[in-house]
Amino acid sequence: MPCLLAILGVFFPRVVLAILFLFTNYLGAAFGTWVWPLLGFFLLPFTTLAAAVAWNELGGATPAGVVLIVLGALLDLGAVGGAAKSRRVVRVRD
Repeated sequence: MPCLLAILGVFFPRVVLAILFLFTNYLGAAFGTWVWPLLGFFLLPFTTLAAAVAWNELGGATPAGVVLIVLGALLDLGAVGGAAKSRRVVRVRD
């Protein structure tokens, strides 16, 4: 089951965040409150998942945890940049 969530997290991070929030205490153990996961759901879903994994599995801000969080942030930036590029292409064609 954890492998399935990891694979889904790459393609559907918001779905995985919702599943983790509703059915487990994984996000609560990582963040201690519901505010940060909620903001992460809307703004930076990959970074939120990476921070939760870094905190729960890697012990927090270890070097491996920081690398994982940076990779999550880069995925979020890539997703935002890709969406912006596709909107520009559509506007040029119209």
